[in-house]
Amino acid sequence: MTEKCLLIIDGFNLLSRAYFATSYNRPVESLEKNENGIPVNGMNVFLRKLHSLLSQYNATHCVVTWDIPREETFRRQLYPPYKQTRNELPEPLIQQYELVKKELDSLSIAQLTLSPYEADDLMGSISKKWTEEAPQAPAYIYSNDKDLFQLIDKKVSQIIAAKKQDIVMDYERFIQTYEVRPEQWVDVKALLGDSSDNIPGCPGVGEKTALPLIQAYTTLELLFHQLDDLDPRFNRVKKKLATGKEMTLLSKELSAIKCDIESLPAISSFERSQVSLL
Repeated sequence: MTEKCLLIIDGFNLLSRAYFATSYNRPVESLEKNENGIPVNGMNVFLRKLHSLLSQYNATHCVVTWDIPREETFRRQLYPPYKQTRNELPEPLIQQYELVKKELDSLSIAQLTLSPYEADDLMGSISKKWTEEAPQAPAYIYSNDKDLFQLIDKKVSQIIAAKKQDIVMDYERFIQTYEVRPEQWVDVKALLGDSSDNIPGCPGVGEKTALPLIQAYTTLELLFHQLDDLDPRFNRVKKKLATGKEMTLLSKELSAIKCDIESLPAISSFERSQVSLL
């Protein structure tokens, strides 16, 4: 019997990287096109990579998660400036998104979009549901988004694209690299903020300080509880932490990935068809 293995694809992360990597400094006219004249440069790379990952990890289950329009996300309701500084996607990329979805349907690869949640929340809830239903079976999330580090556990790893070969960030490797547990990553991210998502973080607290703070105090809540008795090595950011407390806690709420979405389809719906990608 084949051992179960789930592959979760961060759809826009893979497609956008594939598109920009193959269109950099090239006019649209020079891109590969289909018979209808629509560029397919990003789609072709997307499908090749998906095929490679399915083969490499012997995935029995697979799902591609997609984002909703940013104005629909619950985080925008929580914090209106959320993702407001992002540029619009180029039209050829949007066209290829539609083509990829159709191609995945024809290949019987499961896809999921669910308002008001983002792809991160879908990946978090799917991986949590998978580990509950198949506790001994591995799951792999393919994405270069470090926000997803908070989802890593003993059976859930993240595959990160790199120049020579992909990096598999598993539980042990994460702890060795960052000296915090994956579930603490959201606290680190909350302190740092994220300019690409317009998450404020704690002004004045940078990368050299955020990680050591969480290594020392484990969570934001414990850090703020002990702020009056802060370790002297962090004195230079003490006032910044006090001033930025409210925005930092909001940033944690914005950065936290939901892992408890109840309206997910059954895990069995992600099982690969015998004909998919043959």
